[in-house]
This record gives sequence, C-alpha cells and structure tokens, in this order.
Amino acid sequence: MSASFLDTNVLVYLFDEENQRKSDIAQERVSQALRTGESIISFQVVQETLNVITKKLLVPVTPEQADTFLTGTLVPLWKVNPSRELYRRGLNIQSRYQYSFYDSLIIAAALEAGCKTLYSEDLQQGQRIEQLTIKNPFME
Repeated sequence: MSASFLDTNVLVYLFDEENQRKSDIAQERVSQALRTGESIISFQVVQETLNVITKKLLVPVTPEQADTFLTGTLVPLWKVNPSRELYRRGLNIQSRYQYSFYDSLIIAAALEAGCKTLYSEDLQQGQRIEQLTIKNPFME
C-alpha cells in the first residue's frame, strides 16, 4: 500500500519555469516519492504528463528529454494500470461525486492502490472519498 498518489499537475510543475514556488514544491514531492517509494502514479498520469511536457509547455521538452524523464521518474512511480474494474470504479465515482471522467479515473486509481492521500491542484481540497483525502500540495 502506498501513502499517496500524485496527479499529473504535480509532475508537470517540475517543468514550470514561470512558477518557481510550485516547481520547488513539486520537486520536493517527487524527489521524496522516488526516494521512499511512498507515492505512486497511474498509466493515465504517465500519458497526460508526457503529452503536456512535449506539447503544451512554453518551451516543450524534446522526445529524448521526455524519454529520460519517463525512464528516470515516471516508470519508477507507475504502479496502476488500466483494468475493467478501474474503469467501472471511475464511472461510479463520476456519477456519485460529479467529477469529470478523467478526474474520477485518477481518484479510482488512487483508491485501487490503497492510497490515503491524493495530491492534486485540480480537485476539491480536503474532500474525502472512501479512505482517500484530496490535498492540494501547493496550499500546504
């Protein structure tokens, strides 16, 4: 069981040169995750992160830089893969809590992994869903 789940925005802030405070917080959170193994991500976070850093940043990273990040950071944290049950759980969360499907899938992945905390800038700070508490790492 992992203590926490990192949403895509935490990883993307590693590359944000315009918001040093958030970049520093993200760097500490991800470094700690790699050091301790106490935080994880899902296949969805891998896909979204690679898409954003190679296409949507002010200065996108090269495919080679993205591959290095994939190998050194994303793969070691990647623990949740797609399954029929994960999608069903995501749909249930979407229906019950009115989050978008993709946000619901992130929550479902965190729950499937047994995480107690989901770090995300995009979800409702402090909300509890089953055993999971949503925290904005940039508000702490």
